[in-house]
Amino acid sequence: MSANPVKVGLVAGGLGAYWPQFPDLLPQLKRSAERVSERMRGLGADVVDVGFVSDAEEGAEAAEKLRAAGCDIIVGFLTTYMTATMLLPVAQRSGAPVLLINLQPTESMDHETFDTGQWLAYCGACPLPEMANAFQRSGIPFRSVSGYLEDERAWAKIGRWVRAAGVRAALRTGRHGLMGHLYPGMLDVSTDLTMVSANFGGHVEVLEFDDLRVRVEKVTDAEARAKVDEARDIFELADSVNDDDLAWAARVSAGLDHLVEDFGLDSLAYYHRGLDGEIHERLGAGMILGASLLTARGIPAAGEYELRTSLAMLIADRLGAGGSFTELQALDFHRGHVEMGHDGPAHLAISARKPLLRGLGVYHGKRGYGVSVEFDVKHGPVTAFGIIQRRDGRYAFVASEGETVEGPLLQIGNTTSRVDFGCDPGEWVDAWSATGISHHWALGTGHRIADLRALADLMEVELVEVRP
Repeated sequence: MSANPVKVGLVAGGLGAYWPQFPDLLPQLKRSAERVSERMRGLGADVVDVGFVSDAEEGAEAAEKLRAAGCDIIVGFLTTYMTATMLLPVAQRSGAPVLLINLQPTESMDHETFDTGQWLAYCGACPLPEMANAFQRSGIPFRSVSGYLEDERAWAKIGRWVRAAGVRAALRTGRHGLMGHLYPGMLDVSTDLTMVSANFGGHVEVLEFDDLRVRVEKVTDAEARAKVDEARDIFELADSVNDDDLAWAARVSAGLDHLVEDFGLDSLAYYHRGLDGEIHERLGAGMILGASLLTARGIPAAGEYELRTSLAMLIADRLGAGGSFTELQALDFHRGHVEMGHDGPAHLAISARKPLLRGLGVYHGKRGYGVSVEFDVKHGPVTAFGIIQRRDGRYAFVASEGETVEGPLLQIGNTTSRVDFGCDPGEWVDAWSATGISHHWALGTGHRIADLRALADLMEVELVEVRP
């Protein structure tokens, strides 16, 4: 499913008592509000702009419009002094997170020439403590960004909140497929489905491999050939790739596309053990190509029934980081690197090179055989990110920033990346494991902790940062 644009509710305001006193003030403030609306749209947001409010009555009207609009985040633009009664109803009725922005016209006033009316255009900072006090006393979380109208530092922060609101919305409305059964013995992977909805919202669609089987059986030869052509275009094919195995993986991939479309899925986690080459075993073994193609399209798919990791991959993808299915593979104490990756599906969009399809006669720890994906994540800043389930059922985020670097890689049909976290790899693994993370997570491009901190704030979950 493609990500919908984040819906931003925008309301600007100032104290109406000023307008007759300083006739030039309101037009100036409205121009600033129009510029903020323009820049919000530049962030890719669907902006519901309810205009400018000057008193509590207009604030209440704006509150009703924004409540009906069902926004993902409400942005209150403090253009000059305004009373808390003008914005509190907006925050109370919308049900959405609130961001207050105070963006004065320029970096500094011209103190020698400014009169009172010109000063008041720079007075958006004045009501911010008042809003904070009223919101806190009303039990309403909020966050704020202060700067000036074309302040890129401030807009970077605003963009972070807007992106976080979009991810929160994707989780609250998401449909997450869970197909097959738990990998036997993986106690850390076991997920209480109720806790997904309780912590994030959204819906978990419980699927059977027969839901995939009937769709694969209906795949046409033309659809299967098109998937083979797509695979040959996207991947480098190792000599070990068997034509029959590639054709089967292509057919399963086409069936997966139908499964995702039929159930309206935003993510998928799966596993099936199988036995003696029966059809469900063959389906499970044929998933890697199609699951990787889905992941690259923004529909993350994770093996081993790892629902919380497929959710972490979804979050990473929506933040622009990609997010590939990952676990620890080895530690290189000679070079100071943590080697991590996974067999199975991977996020092709963040590969450092053209991804490779390798034919495998054995999937380690799993039954079956077929084609598998091999690459390493683009070299540069990366973030390891996962979702912890606490003993009381509450979720928490865990993240650590590092760098993917050059070095020797195994050629075994797995994704493998070398990550330098700036410390002894053994110390990092001990600290990472101590958080309570499961043995899977997402590895995404870029340093994303600031984005994740904003998302954690909006979702009211803890963010645990593992630092060197």
